[in-house]
Parts: sequence; structure tokens; C-alpha cells
Amino acid sequence: MSDLTVVMPFTAAPDARPLLEELSQAAVVREIVLLHQGVELPALAKTAGLRVQGLQAGRTVNAICRRVKTSHALIMPQPAEIQLGQHALQRWMTVAEGTGAGMVYADFHEIKNGERREHPLNDYQPGSVRDNFDFGALLLYDMKAVRASLKKYGAVANLAYAGWYDLRLKLSLHAPLFHLQEYLYSKVESDLRQSGEKLFDYVDPRNQAVQLEMEKVVTQHLKRVGAYLAPRFKKVPKPATTFPVRASVIIPVRNRARTIADAVHSALSQQTDFPFNVIVVDNHSSDGTTGKLQSLAAQHAGLRHLIPGRRDLGIGGCWNEAIQSEHCGRYAVQLDSDDLYSGPGTLQRIVEEFQRGDYAMVIGSYRLVNMNLEEIPPGLIDHREWTPANGRNNALRINGLGAPRAFDTALLRALPLPNVSYGEDYAVALRLSRDYQIGRIYDCVYLCRRWEGNTDAALPIDKINRNDYYKDQIRTIELLARQRLNRRRR
Repeated sequence: MSDLTVVMPFTAAPDARPLLEELSQAAVVREIVLLHQGVELPALAKTAGLRVQGLQAGRTVNAICRRVKTSHALIMPQPAEIQLGQHALQRWMTVAEGTGAGMVYADFHEIKNGERREHPLNDYQPGSVRDNFDFGALLLYDMKAVRASLKKYGAVANLAYAGWYDLRLKLSLHAPLFHLQEYLYSKVESDLRQSGEKLFDYVDPRNQAVQLEMEKVVTQHLKRVGAYLAPRFKKVPKPATTFPVRASVIIPVRNRARTIADAVHSALSQQTDFPFNVIVVDNHSSDGTTGKLQSLAAQHAGLRHLIPGRRDLGIGGCWNEAIQSEHCGRYAVQLDSDDLYSGPGTLQRIVEEFQRGDYAMVIGSYRLVNMNLEEIPPGLIDHREWTPANGRNNALRINGLGAPRAFDTALLRALPLPNVSYGEDYAVALRLSRDYQIGRIYDCVYLCRRWEGNTDAALPIDKINRNDYYKDQIRTIELLARQRLNRRRR
């Protein structure tokens, strides 16, 4: 029985024609709905048009839900050049009907520069609430589950950009989102940038309207699941100990002989009205970094060069070594080993921000630059989506909170960072924000240097997936903790 509707954006590109013809001949497909904005459509069997204003709009999603009459809908949210795998549609339907999932998404092959590679995806979990979760290009929805979730949680909101995001979060509360670990189709990749070039798309200032809509959607979701935190905060406790200096710049490093001296000089050149030091945790470098640090430490009394006794430390573990050190100051301020402060006033500005409010943490703004310190797109990353009232809720949606990050040392000693080298700062920021206020600086105080040596410059898909899955897990942990906190408060 033909019980599948395919919904996809119409494009007149020649490479779209083979997929349309294949779908029109597939026995399982009853109708192909082509989304368009007022153009002439091809005369193919089973095809029909649906005029829409925007592919991501809430009105579009609701219109599709009204239009589809079959039990399931295979939806392509964005235009893509797709080649279906062998019996892919039948397999999709078999899995959907067998599992009762609200949505089934599958791994795919990615064709880039003519080369076909596997593109696995991640399993969905409660903390997978970020709006850029990768489901691939084709998603199979159970329309009965979709309608039931919308009946329970309300129709998709009248949004210009976040319609599918709103539907996904509502659907996830009614039925599972099932990841099929089979390669059901191939997709020609049109975005050929490396992973490091895509990292900052979501904080591009041009996307501010998108960000605001996404924040509204995730905030409502957190309220539905009991994880929303109202703007009530604990007072930061007074430290029970004294500190040798007011602030310490913390630089974890491993094999950064090319950049470490620049970072250290940037930290040492800070001009303050309080005493500070620089703590470099050298994680057993083998490329000459250690020798450079030994030479710098001999010249500068304010530089503490620490080599951990342990050999199983990630970046988070190196931070813990610095925080627990007797040399650590009242505030601990981040500087990555290949980055720089924007000027000699950064440290002073950060400490003054701590003094202006009751903050467990202060986060600045940074500018993306190349190794010649020339600005590169998207330029200033200031995370203006943060608000004092809702920042800690919206933080569960986005992948980072900004830089440099500075902490109340006493709190960080009580709440150590995870001993990992990705997401450790995000994890502790979410944990601190659960209870305490976070201060923000929206002026540029930091230069993030992008170069081929960055650890995230050109990651393979399996590493990208591991990183993303870990951050989703951090969100899951925090979401569950916030639910428990709210239950205790009630």
C-alpha cells in the first residue's frame, strides 16, 4: 500500500530530477509535495505543489502537517542533492512501523569532491536540545505521533526560522527519535569548509534573529520538561582561605612551541592595580615547549611553570592542577596556549567585573583572527544572546559560552572540571550557572587565533560526533539535575 508522502523543496536544478523520477515510480510513495514560492512545477506522476513563505517557518510546518494524509512523511527540510540507497524507502518504513518512533533518521554517505565517505550520525538523548543537531538530509515522521504531540503541546509556533526545531522538541516528548545506523542514502556535500571553519556559524551577528527564535523555543521546552530555572540565584560564598595573589592567568599547554611564548608574554604584560601571576600547566610537551617555558620562568618571577605528576590529564585535568595549586589566585582566568589577550587591560577588566556583581564566573568576548592578528569572519564573538534572566537556560541550546572564561577559584576547587580535552569548560559553566550568576563582558578582551594547529581545525566526522555526543551528554546531566532541583524546590 502506498502510505508515504515525500515533502521536499522544489529546485529546478538538473541534479534534482533523478530523485523526483525515482520517487514518482516508487510503489510505497503516494504523493510528492514540492515546497515552492510561486514557480512552475514539473509534470511528474504523484507530484503536487505547496506554496510556502519559508522552509523553516512555523506556518510551513503546520501546513505540511495539514496536507499530509498518509501514515508517514519523508521530509527534506533543506534543498539537497540526494541519491537513495537500495530499497531505502521500504527499509525506512519497516523500521518506523516496527519501532513506533515519532521520527526515524539514518546515517548516509557523503559525496565531497567526487569522493564517497560514510557520514554516521549520533543517537538522540534528552540533552540533544541544541538546534543544530545533525539528523541528516531526510527525516521520516510518523504523522499520527506528530499530530498527537501538537495536540498535547500546541501547534508549531508562528516562527520564521525555528519551525522544525519547535516540532522536533515537542515530538521528542511524545515518541522516541530513532537513529537507524544504516546508510540509506547519499548526499552531495555543498559546504566544503573544514570543521574549524564551521564552528562559529551560529554566533554570526547576521543570525541574531534566528538565535532569538531558537531561544524562545528551547525555553518553552525546558518549561515543559521541568528543567527551566527562574532568575533566582544563590549568593557566591565567601572563600574560607586566603590567596597569594588577586588573580591567576591559567594556560594549559601541550606541544605548542610555536605559540606558547606569545601567550605567556600576553599574560605577563597585563597592567593591573593588584598582584597577579601566570600559571602554565605543561602537560608533558615533547616539541620544545618545555624548554621555552623553563627559559621564560627563569626570567619572570610571576610565571609558574607546573609539570603534573600524572600523565592521564586532559585540558580539564590541567586546569584542576592549576586551581588546586598553592600559587592560584582568588580568580582564575583562562588563556589558551595559542591565543592572546586583546591588550594589557584584559585582566583588570575581568576582575573589576567580578567586583561589580555577585558572580561565580565572568565570560568575555573575543575576536577571531589569523596568525597575523588580522580579523577573519565572523569577527567579534560576543554572545549577546545571553541575558541575565535567561542565559543559563539558553546555554543548554548553544555549544559554547564565549571566552575568556574566568572563575571564582574557591568554587572551582569545590566543583572540579571534567578531566577531558573538549567541553570541560562548558560543563563547569553549566554547573555553576545552575546556582550562581555569570557576569558578561561584551567588549573584545581576547584574540582567538585560528590556524592549522588548532585542535578543532579539520576534524574527521567520527571525532566531530564524539565531541557533539559528549556535549549532548553534558546537557543531559545538567537537564536531569535541574529537573531534580526544581522538584526539591516544589
